[in-house]
Amino acid sequence: MNDRMFDSPVFVKSGNSLIQEIACLDDALEFLYEWPKNRRGTIYETALRACQRAFDSDYPLTAARDAFCGFAKSVKIHEDVTVTLPWMTGKGPGSGVAA
Repeated sequence: MNDRMFDSPVFVKSGNSLIQEIACLDDALEFLYEWPKNRRGTIYETALRACQRAFDSDYPLTAARDAFCGFAKSVKIHEDVTVTLPWMTGKGPGSGVAA
């Protein structure tokens, strides 16, 4: 198992209105590197530093995840995916599940 996987993923809304799952440190760093330069600020820099420190050293992965999550909330792209959507349950007509 990848030792850089988050305990639980962070979901963010990407530019094209799709929800993207950030499941590991590599995903978070890639997302942050691609973030538009004109939208970067102090919270972005804090999240980036936390993720880079976790990548380079024994900095806690949970702290890096929390920093990334805080960044996502601050720029209003964080998606709370705690409710199971109907298509995720596999029950109902045409789902292939026997009644």
